[in-house]
Amino acid sequence: MKIGIIGLGKLGLPCAVAIAAKGHTVIGYDTNPEINSKVHPKLVLYSNELNEDCTESIDNMLENTTLKFVDSVDEIIYNSEIIFIAVQTPHKSVFEGSNVMPVEREDFDYTVLVNCFKELSTKIEKQSESKIVTIISTVLPGTLRKYILPITTSKIKLCYNPYFIAMGTVVYDFYNPEFILLGIIDKEAEAPVIEFYNTITKSQVFVTTLENAEMIKVSYNTFITTKIVLANNIMEMCHKLPNTNVDDVMMALKKADTRLISGAYLNGGMGDGGGCHPRDNIAMSWLSNKLNIQNNYYDFIMRKREAQTGFFVDIILEKQKSTGLDIVILGTAFKANTNLETGSPAILLKNLLENIHIQCETYDPYVNQGYKFELQKKIYFIGCKHDVFKTYDFKEGSVVIDPNRYIPLKDGVDIIHVGVGNQILQ
Repeated sequence: MKIGIIGLGKLGLPCAVAIAAKGHTVIGYDTNPEINSKVHPKLVLYSNELNEDCTESIDNMLENTTLKFVDSVDEIIYNSEIIFIAVQTPHKSVFEGSNVMPVEREDFDYTVLVNCFKELSTKIEKQSESKIVTIISTVLPGTLRKYILPITTSKIKLCYNPYFIAMGTVVYDFYNPEFILLGIIDKEAEAPVIEFYNTITKSQVFVTTLENAEMIKVSYNTFITTKIVLANNIMEMCHKLPNTNVDDVMMALKKADTRLISGAYLNGGMGDGGGCHPRDNIAMSWLSNKLNIQNNYYDFIMRKREAQTGFFVDIILEKQKSTGLDIVILGTAFKANTNLETGSPAILLKNLLENIHIQCETYDPYVNQGYKFELQKKIYFIGCKHDVFKTYDFKEGSVVIDPNRYIPLKDGVDIIHVGVGNQILQ
């Protein structure tokens, strides 16, 4: 098929590469003029992005792809059977999860999406041929009917097709989704889009209404936060209860895969982060207030996420009081083995410390590439589960606070595995 993709950022570009690798003719357009350079696209890819079989890096896939970068929306229209819109629907940075949650709440900013669609709709109207347009950007329920349908030409066959992917594994998740979600406006778009996905994956397509699809997308993301908050609440309790271990508790719960679903995201550790989960919870908190929901569930789990990070602050301050050592947060990415910092709970931890006038150093080998970092006798908090930290030779007398419990014990170093209660026994 001839596929056009508008928006070649952290989602659109890896998906464009993945689609091209399946033999489709793919052209992509982005408002950033530098996107035509193969240098710029690499800046939005990730070190652990792999292909379907996890055998080839996406950098290599990009070098070998037939993906063509074009300079205008017109070229997308004239050369595509299906057009995917993958532009951003951002939240303000204060709503990304790296900062203390403000009192106010807001919806996402749909300016880029609306302007993009308006231009696309206007130009499609001027030609005789109808086009299938599929929006994959995240929106709250009711958004597309309110903002997009009023500016949609009759020549657009529209559907909503948000993805369930994780930053850093976009290509793999695109090829191996749990299901394909398709919110249908025009029935004429359904069969061609399903036919397209049959060339990509064997996963089933779940077809539903527009508003259902919008709700399913944000509910999926916010449910992940719920699981992480539950696991981290248990971790905090286990840290304070003798002879308990959060990993043992969660291992048992994961075996209940009939009533408790799967074991994914049921590990005690840092709060969730990234460009989707924290912001989606805060946006759903805004929507709950707008709808006058009696109990704002999303507000609660985000407050609990912050409070759990405050629990780490307490552990750090206790160790600083007894040792007088300086504090270093190792790992500011929100996800292991990447340089992605959006919504990072480690940065939230840093901000919480600074809010009470406690200074700390931060270092991330993926973010601060080229910086020469030297281990000294300090308090180290493992803010991100990078594999390389397991190899660090921490100096004698140092304190290592490990919320993921993966740093090996070492004589002369006080390594605290958070969530293991027997460490507080006298």
